[in-house]
Amino acid sequence: MHIGNRIREVMKEKNMSAIAIAKIINCERTNIYNIYARKDINTKLLEQFCVILNHDFFKELSKDLSLKKNK
Repeated sequence: MHIGNRIREVMKEKNMSAIAIAKIINCERTNIYNIYARKDINTKLLEQFCVILNHDFFKELSKDLSLKKNK
């Protein structure tokens, strides 16, 4: 899973803008755009996205790992 793409998808589903997220986590909007390009992410930052977006990215990553393991 490309986590940056997935974060962007969930933000879009929840109608959250990069500007809104940046304000919440106290960073620049461009940092959010940089996160979209990432294939991986720091767990603490991912936890923040989970809370802000009310979405369990860790669960998705775990499911993705299980699928890869079973191939």
